[in-house]
Amino acid sequence: MEERQIRLIHLRKTLDDIRHENGAEYWYARELFPILGYAKWENFQPAIERAKDSLRSQKLSVENHFLDMQKMVRIGSNAERESVDIKLTRYACYLLALNGDPRKEEIAFAQAYFASQTRKLEALEARMEEAQRLNARNKLRMTEKEFAATLWERGVDGKGIGDIRNAGDIALFGGFTTNQMKERLGVQNGSLADVLPSVTIKAKDLATEMTTVNTRRSNLQKYSIKNEHVKNNTGVRKVLVDANIKPEELPAEEDIKKIETRHKSEKLLMEKRQKKELEEVKRKQLSSN
Repeated sequence: MEERQIRLIHLRKTLDDIRHENGAEYWYARELFPILGYAKWENFQPAIERAKDSLRSQKLSVENHFLDMQKMVRIGSNAERESVDIKLTRYACYLLALNGDPRKEEIAFAQAYFASQTRKLEALEARMEEAQRLNARNKLRMTEKEFAATLWERGVDGKGIGDIRNAGDIALFGGFTTNQMKERLGVQNGSLADVLPSVTIKAKDLATEMTTVNTRRSNLQKYSIKNEHVKNNTGVRKVLVDANIKPEELPAEEDIKKIETRHKSEKLLMEKRQKKELEEVKRKQLSSN
């Protein structure tokens, strides 16, 4: 069995082990944060606040998903002290994973785990790969937006930006233009990047970010920027080819827009499921009083 699969099996088991149930399933933040790759509780708190903000933007109750608690924890020699913890619903855990560091493998796996009702490793791995690709595509969107803004500042118009991007693609894809790559991969409408595999999306992201950094640092202008972008894409391509990866030969993957639509639908279903579970818990509490 591959080392990566062993790590994923361990992650799944650990998340299963810290799962609690009392009418509805829940997790404790103090038990969750080290599993998500955070060394300190303080480093985890910004992700908690972002996840809470996400709930507020959806007009959902933060208290229904993040329940503050005081717990007694053992600190040695039979002594105990009071510690702050948070009781989390599955949806809260999912939002924490969405607002965590996407570079961490644990975060990508947690996104898949908390979004899915199944515990089958194959299903979780497929979902994890989707999450990693979505994260890479969103990062490229931000990088390209910053790239375009940098070029606009230097008087490069929309046509010029397109020309520079196309020159970069020719260098990255071994002589194929952006439009030629769209034809090869069957892209009728939309962006080429939406059907690229993760490795190529990350390659485009790295080359574009390098160009943005060097353009600002050296105050490059239009023709120098184009040469810089070609140079950076050529360098990134060399790294890929040395690893026996030719970007122009990789097949198209599922359109990112379809995956995003599917994930949004699943997110809505998860919200409804969590709401139903919370209502059921409240009903049981009322009937027992």
